[in-house]
Amino acid sequence: MMKKLFCLFTAVCMILLTSCGTKKDALNGLVDMNMVGNMELQYATQFSADFYEGGYSLITIGEDKYLLVPPDGEIPENTDGLTIIKQPVDNIYLAASSAMDLFDGFGGIGSVTMTSTDSSGWSLPNIVSAIENGDITYIGKYNMPDYEALLECDCGLAIESTMIYHNPETRDKIQQLGIPVLVERSSYESHPLGRMEWIKLYGLLLGKYDEAEKYFNEKTSAFNVLSERDDHNENRKTVAFFYISSNDYVNIRKPGDYISKMIELAGGKYIFNANDLNIDDDALSTMNIQTETFYEIAKDADILIYNSTIEGKLDNIQQLVDKCSVLSDFKAVKEGNVWCTEQNMFQQTTGATDMIMDMNHIFSNETDDSLTYLQKLY
Repeated sequence: MMKKLFCLFTAVCMILLTSCGTKKDALNGLVDMNMVGNMELQYATQFSADFYEGGYSLITIGEDKYLLVPPDGEIPENTDGLTIIKQPVDNIYLAASSAMDLFDGFGGIGSVTMTSTDSSGWSLPNIVSAIENGDITYIGKYNMPDYEALLECDCGLAIESTMIYHNPETRDKIQQLGIPVLVERSSYESHPLGRMEWIKLYGLLLGKYDEAEKYFNEKTSAFNVLSERDDHNENRKTVAFFYISSNDYVNIRKPGDYISKMIELAGGKYIFNANDLNIDDDALSTMNIQTETFYEIAKDADILIYNSTIEGKLDNIQQLVDKCSVLSDFKAVKEGNVWCTEQNMFQQTTGATDMIMDMNHIFSNETDDSLTYLQKLY
């Protein structure tokens, strides 16, 4: 009996030692290189990139690690545990729709040739045109792509959102075809501009890091000036951001969601808080509440912002009241402080700063015809 236990103990130790050695070996190819720096990030926390000599980069996203190999570089021998992405990265299958605008922003849209959203699902003019012209092809939803199309188009990289975690078999199938899969986690960013900072990662993948960084800095310059001001922190106006669903519920953003944080960064105060709501512990950033609850909490809100991206855009306040009659008693409706978002607000990821600045203008009564994503309802 003791002999059997000793043999079992020895076998377990050997397995542990072997697995530890494998993990170490997986990084041997990089240990032999000198790390020369890393990507400086101001807001994003869901990814990192370390730069190594020879143009190699080690990208970390959650528990996933990716080795970006330069065009003239050789793939190291020991890369277990690493997903290899070989440059140049062409014919990208982009199933993470929020990233499309980022590629377009720094001039990398030409490397995207496949998408999981057809033309009717886009509000970005450049993307709609690219699909209609055949430059970008719709090859099926993210969980049911046309695998033959991926092979025929010589797909160099598939970029998926975290929705792919619900369909791991799809990710596995794409990888079995020899196509690296990168799962981006921009939706997990706590700061609104963290999502936009993923543009630096996509620029790195395409060898256009400088262009992407320059674009990011230009787009965020106005916010940097705003964040240095103190005057917008006083006398904050209360704001409700919502839409009326088809089943007559009021859909709001959860407190702490990036939209509510945009409102705070712009100098407003999001009127909904966790103490007033029965919040579900799920990954969704929105929730439905009863009209009575909405009335009780938001009746005296200084400003109402109606989210038009789901149920369609409104032209006037009366259309809003027709959707929910109790809104006629709201302070913001009586005072004419009701706004509506433009349809492309959520898909235009590069517009995060513009949206914050739009909000700041209406909170400060400094509105004019130059607003990008908000339109006043009369």
